[in-house]
Amino acid sequence: MMENYCAFSKDHKCLKWEDYELTRHELEEADNLCHGNWIEIQKLHDYIDILTNLLNENGIDYPDI
Repeated sequence: MMENYCAFSKDHKCLKWEDYELTRHELEEADNLCHGNWIEIQKLHDYIDILTNLLNENGIDYPDI
């Protein structure tokens, strides 16, 4: 893990620390969004399966994709 310390700078703060923190935050946010999107995709797949089965059971044609 990166640390906010640098022996070579005057105040010993890492010049890349803010970039690191911002990138880490963006990755956490992207991970949360992806998880939420995946849950929604799974629900939509389940919904499509139910609708497809209902159409098949009732002999109703539907367009193939």
